[in-house]
Amino acid sequence: MELTRLFTPITINGLTMKNRIVMSALHHLYTPDGYATPRFNEYYWRRARGGAGLIMAGGCRYDDFGGARSMMSLQTDEFIPGYREFTDGMHARGAKVGVQLYHAGRYAHQIAIPGGQKAIAPSAVYSKYTRETPRAMTVEELKGIIRNCAAAAVRAKEAGFDLVEVVGSAGYLVTQFLSPLTNLRTDEYGGSWENRTRFARELTAALRAAVGADYPLGMRIAGNDFMPGSNTNVEAVEFCKMMETAGIDILNVTGGWHETVVPQLSGDLPAGGYTYLAAAVKDAVHIPVAASNRINHPLLAEKILAIGEADMISMGRPLVADPDWPKKAQMGKFDEIRNCVACNQGCLAKTFFGKPIECLVNASAGREYLLTEIKPDKLLKILVIGAGPAGCEFAVQASARGHQVTVWEKEKKIGGQLDMVAAPPGKGEFKNLIRYYDAMLRENGVEVVLNKDAAAEEIAAYQWDAVVTATGITPNRLPFLEGAPIPVVTAYDVLQRQTVPGKDILIIGGGAVGCETAQYLAHEAALSPEQIYFLMEHKAESLEWITQAMNKSRRNITVIDIIKIGAGFEPGTGWPVFKDLKRLGVKQLSFTKIKTVNSHRVVLEITDQATQAVAEMEIPCDTLIMAVGAKSNHELYDQLKAMDVKVYNLGDSSKVGKVLDAVRDACDLAVDLGR
Repeated sequence: MELTRLFTPITINGLTMKNRIVMSALHHLYTPDGYATPRFNEYYWRRARGGAGLIMAGGCRYDDFGGARSMMSLQTDEFIPGYREFTDGMHARGAKVGVQLYHAGRYAHQIAIPGGQKAIAPSAVYSKYTRETPRAMTVEELKGIIRNCAAAAVRAKEAGFDLVEVVGSAGYLVTQFLSPLTNLRTDEYGGSWENRTRFARELTAALRAAVGADYPLGMRIAGNDFMPGSNTNVEAVEFCKMMETAGIDILNVTGGWHETVVPQLSGDLPAGGYTYLAAAVKDAVHIPVAASNRINHPLLAEKILAIGEADMISMGRPLVADPDWPKKAQMGKFDEIRNCVACNQGCLAKTFFGKPIECLVNASAGREYLLTEIKPDKLLKILVIGAGPAGCEFAVQASARGHQVTVWEKEKKIGGQLDMVAAPPGKGEFKNLIRYYDAMLRENGVEVVLNKDAAAEEIAAYQWDAVVTATGITPNRLPFLEGAPIPVVTAYDVLQRQTVPGKDILIIGGGAVGCETAQYLAHEAALSPEQIYFLMEHKAESLEWITQAMNKSRRNITVIDIIKIGAGFEPGTGWPVFKDLKRLGVKQLSFTKIKTVNSHRVVLEITDQATQAVAEMEIPCDTLIMAVGAKSNHELYDQLKAMDVKVYNLGDSSKVGKVLDAVRDACDLAVDLGR
């Protein structure tokens, strides 16, 4: 299918992009002390080769208070030469490149500010994001920020950037001035709407004066703060109209703040869930508007443009996951796109600890400078046992480097545990990884043999140069539950749809698997999204009844653990699950164990951590579900090793971990073999 709109050029204040794809600025932390590095350059140059029309680098700080030292910087002229080399490389690879000028305000961590000073903000309002309270800035400091930002814009222009964007979203400084929640000032920069918008208007005017009339300026804005008592989509539209008048040439519309309880990036947000915010802005202004957040599929992008919700499509993580997304989309190779799975494990979770980002599905992301030019010295004939994420990733990577690869899989389809991973709410994007592997195995000529049991003797009889075992895990079981008078199954059985649990469920194990199993089962026994839409469309029930019904589950589910529930989630990724468990009435009991199991009843022992007192609780139960971890299934590897076969072990069969670990290890092994 030809995507005529997505690949139509667009011109913004004299700057022409070859298509409507914008890579949004992300915090990669590839720039120690703010300087461009080979890692930073190669990462973005790889995305330039992938075909995006405009790539926004950043965020980029311009003073000591704006952001971490590991972010880009244009604070002084000494940064210009390095970024000139970077932008020259971007242009040579066919992309236009902009930079996002960034100031965190109250979202800056004190530890990242020289001298351990407090962050500065419009007012001294505590931040749930940093768990710190900033200092209210003076008017002179405010004007100094404007001067510094304008000076950085001039440096950006001198460094060869084609466009400068100001971040006015996500709860950062511009948004803090706009919001009555964080702007408590009583001077000319606080109080009324006119006063609260004054900082943004003066900042934009200073930028325009600094760079001239014919240089493109953009702003990334929050289409709705999604913070009770703050600005909504109504104020956002009015603000965008102001920014157009002030001199902004393009608006990139995203969702809410970092502090909101409304998901912004995770799989809980439907694909393209915030395009309605961009559409409202587009209807109100005369400058180009980009739509953002969870736009993964080319046909969705084309539809957004077709119905006039936006003029451009902004995507960040999809181009981290697959830098060739634009080229593959233009060629109609949709199945070969390696989609972002909206897990946030390698990107957002890493930045919480000030670490450079990775990607669960793309082990090369951020490592292009190490891996790009590596080729094998010798081409090998390789057998892979197991077609889960580790086996498939290795097979794709190794075959792409020229090796002859065969995959044996004991099941009737590839994917391993990915179907199980994709079962809980918000995790459906993981199914796209199966689709990607299926397409890429075929594209690279990998022979895949399904329903094939692998015996060590048969493997050893072949003349393989190397064998890779990726045989996964075996779920742990609790011996004391053997012979229990009620059904006992594993979370893996449930998520792989091999059993249907009853109404009164006890889940043993409060890690990520246990909690997501509880979420899956609670949703399964609640009104479905399709039912809710049907009832609302036909007004079959009152809105009050529907609202109450959608927040209930027919199942009574309890999750217990001998430690605190929630271990195993990457930082910043578990809260949507726990929000859902609370909404649907799932009970969570930490420091709890089973005392006895009777017919349809379980007695629990709960230890109070303050007093160490033990209390008993009896609950109805018709299904016990074990989510108590797993052990590596390395039996075949051990047998082959003992037979002196050249064998390598990958993924969970080597060490139980996450999909991110399996994909990265598989990529590394594929690079190393034959060298």
